[in-house]
Amino acid sequence: MASVVESIDVKVPVSTAYNQWTQFEDFPHFMEGVKSVTQTGDTHLHWVAEVGGAEKEWDAEITEQHADERIAWNATSGAENAGVVTFHRIDDDTSRVTLQMDVDPEGLVENVGTALGFLDRRVKGDLEKFKEYIESRGAETGSWRGDVEAPAQR
Repeated sequence: MASVVESIDVKVPVSTAYNQWTQFEDFPHFMEGVKSVTQTGDTHLHWVAEVGGAEKEWDAEITEQHADERIAWNATSGAENAGVVTFHRIDDDTSRVTLQMDVDPEGLVENVGTALGFLDRRVKGDLEKFKEYIESRGAETGSWRGDVEAPAQR
């Protein structure tokens, strides 16, 4: 399992950054290799992306979501992956977005790419593109302010 953690400061209020991140179907605008994200319910997403030169599809479930604070997910099909994105208020007009992901690379190409730091660079690049996307717009394209509670541990 490969882990990556990256943060970026964006010049928008925390609610704007969070609201934009809830617009999953906009991810192809700022995530390299993501061809589409289809929201199939409040907590379910279907992803299509190019990874290591091959098209991959998987489903993910949002396991926890709290407005202006965090969104956590895990894959329910396809390659194993999970993560959390958190939103932190720096001041009224600046937010820090931190993305933490755990990914299980599949096959030789993905394992070599991960070993060479491609995943870290891609996540960093995606956050930089998110910053450009939201700052150039100055406003979110939509929002979902619902709450999803993490399942109780047994």
